[in-house]
Amino acid sequence: MTLPRSTYYHQPDGPADDPAVIEILDITSTCHGYGYRRVTAELRHRGLRVNAKKVRRIMAENGLNPRQKRRYAVTTDSDHDSPIYPNVALNYEVLGPDQLWVGDITCIAIADGFAYLAV
Repeated sequence: MTLPRSTYYHQPDGPADDPAVIEILDITSTCHGYGYRRVTAELRHRGLRVNAKKVRRIMAENGLNPRQKRRYAVTTDSDHDSPIYPNVALNYEVLGPDQLWVGDITCIAIADGFAYLAV
């Protein structure tokens, strides 16, 4: 009888993640905003000791990562006592180049906060 040497040394895979997967699916179906840290804490609360890396892997494999809410930054304060200036360029008739110049400021979100671009 000739068997490959790898057959003798083959070790079966570890136990399936079925209890953990079922519990993770249950937790994420009821608590939509939970990430892997909260899911791990809830699993421990339910009596299952599962490593956070394993929870993270299972959630990634099943597409259970929650969508992150973007922070909304208020950039305009219209309720102020300062004077509101009229738009003088609105009715201005431009007859040639270099007669009317306008500018604008835009706010760009970057990793550290905001950057302002003036054009």
